[in-house]
Amino acid sequence: MTLSARLAVPLIAAATLALAACHKQADTGTATPTGTTAAASGPVGPAPAGGWTEQVVQTPEGGFRMGSPAAPVTLVEWGSRTCPHCGAFAKEAMPDLKKMVDTGKLSYEFRDFPIHAPDLAAILLGQCNGAASFFPLLESMFADQVNVLPKFETLPPSFQQSLTGKTPNQQAQMWAEQLGYTQFVGQRGVPAAKAQACLADPKAVEAISARLQKDSGRIEGTPSFTINNGDVVTNLEWPQLKAQLTAAGA
Repeated sequence: MTLSARLAVPLIAAATLALAACHKQADTGTATPTGTTAAASGPVGPAPAGGWTEQVVQTPEGGFRMGSPAAPVTLVEWGSRTCPHCGAFAKEAMPDLKKMVDTGKLSYEFRDFPIHAPDLAAILLGQCNGAASFFPLLESMFADQVNVLPKFETLPPSFQQSLTGKTPNQQAQMWAEQLGYTQFVGQRGVPAAKAQACLADPKAVEAISARLQKDSGRIEGTPSFTINNGDVVTNLEWPQLKAQLTAAGA
């Protein structure tokens, strides 16, 4: 599905969204990733000042990676900022993930994958300050789902109608104001003028759309994961994923 088509999908009920809408198709369950590359052996280099979790870069694939670029184990997650499953995963997994990343044995990359119409606004604002604040904003947005998701129940019909015919950037600006995203990131270090510039950036939308089209053939829902560039699995619970990361050498 193209980004424009995904943006055109109406949001009708928060209950439906919260329970089932993080997946394009049925969940693939808790399968184990196969085809993963064995972890490299040998000593891990010393962490820089602040620890490996503070070492964040944008990857050529459009994601953001924390950790050592030479980490022997790599974890990639595709997630949606309005997906309750992704929010629950972040709440449970991030404390442990950061500890594993700080050993230098694991790098963790998050790739935004828009599932719901408001995701574009959240992505544009969440990436607005670049690598420096990417993960703090991501975690804050997941934690704030408890406030954002109920707003879908009270969306006036006129709002959905007003989206018709608007460009993706215009829709992103409207969603950002409707759901309070602009004010939210403003309280977390993204000035209002910069936020508006990010929401209005057509090149950023084109890049998101290109990545969506590239990944949509293999990403069936969110969250999805790969370990060491192995097979993609969807909706894997943290205890199973943690066990697999440990077995791989993280």
